[in-house]
Amino acid sequence: MPFNLLKKYPELLEILHLGEKERKASLYRVYCRDIEDNDAFMFRAKRVYPIKSDGEVDMQREFMHLTTTDDKEAEGAMTKKRIFEPDRSRRLHWIRHHIEERTSHVLDIFSCEERDMKRRKNIYRTYVYDTVEKYVIVLEPQRSPHGYYLLTAYHLNMPGGEKKMKKLLKKKLEEIL
Repeated sequence: MPFNLLKKYPELLEILHLGEKERKASLYRVYCRDIEDNDAFMFRAKRVYPIKSDGEVDMQREFMHLTTTDDKEAEGAMTKKRIFEPDRSRRLHWIRHHIEERTSHVLDIFSCEERDMKRRKNIYRTYVYDTVEKYVIVLEPQRSPHGYYLLTAYHLNMPGGEKKMKKLLKKKLEEIL
């Protein structure tokens, strides 16, 4: 399992052969190294924080968002269940690489205004989009100008994923928030 700590972008983490417990432990080590225990986790000189849950930093919730996805088959359920998502998980170590803008090819980095249907208001999001590897990191600027919340990161492996990104690019703001 520690061999995943040696993986570099664009390599993928080797987790598919592991059992659930071992896989989660391996991914969590990578997550702790790159995000949770990384005091220098910054995007363009602004600190990147995990999303908050009930006003508190919730590292477990953050980890879940970066390694799982909503269970599409449980749409009618009262509470949405999250299931392991191999494509997100195998690219977990890519987040730090992209946040630090260490990619040799061009990234599309932009902010745009979107409608949040849950909160019923407009919100701003900043995207780091690797057009070559089809990988997206979603940040939400904090109210104060000193940081971002890391909302999620995922591989564009679903139908319509690239089309959605092209739509967002058309709505991009003049400056990155």
